[in-house]
Amino acid sequence: MFSQFLLIGASSPGVYYAFENSDGVGKAIVVILLIGSVFTWSVMLDKAMTIVRAKKMTARFAAAFRANTRNIATPNLRREASQMAGPTAVIYEAGVEKLLQFYEDGAAKNSVALAPGALVPTKLSEAQFNAVEAVLEREVSGQIGELETRIGILATLVSLSPFCGLFGTVWGVMMAFCGIAAAGKSDFTALAPGVAGALLTTVAGLVVAIPSLVGYNMLTTAIREITVAMDNFTEEFMVRVKLEQLELQKSKTE
Repeated sequence: MFSQFLLIGASSPGVYYAFENSDGVGKAIVVILLIGSVFTWSVMLDKAMTIVRAKKMTARFAAAFRANTRNIATPNLRREASQMAGPTAVIYEAGVEKLLQFYEDGAAKNSVALAPGALVPTKLSEAQFNAVEAVLEREVSGQIGELETRIGILATLVSLSPFCGLFGTVWGVMMAFCGIAAAGKSDFTALAPGVAGALLTTVAGLVVAIPSLVGYNMLTTAIREITVAMDNFTEEFMVRVKLEQLELQKSKTE
């Protein structure tokens, strides 16, 4: 089947005909762009699956966090966070770990005995409050960095592919005219094969650039949505901490 396709392509003008009439530079550019296309699709598919999973897990844990109206670090919620690999679960674990550290230090200072893993709210200073917020923001930045891994390569291919194709086309046309000048002919039929081979690199460049551009825009939009969700979760976490502090002050005054 494949040999019959090659015979048909060789006997009639088409992509194979244009490739056969390209020079070494044109063929090398086409091969490089096709390899880039395979790499682009692999990156887009891999990142798409990762981002879709992250988006789902982000929404799921955020809903579980909002549904928990009790203590910010109930055992069930902490257990659920440890079982999820979503960005909000990781952010929550980092924030609770820092909060637990401050609460344990406060309990030790007040000579309060805590059971292992218990979380008894104690009054936080402004510096401690800022430290918890800084941990959350640092974790958000880390999660964004993980989501944006290899996205820069995709953006580079979007910008670079058309220029590679254009370079191949200009090079091929130049060589075609040089060949005609050397042969001393001005026949269009002598020019057509070289021009066809030259234009093939532009086609290959667009084949890489167009899907990459669409995929890049879709992925960056999805990452932006997850980033907004993580920022909102961070604000909700800090609000819950503030509410616990207010309840703690209220209980002490009563």
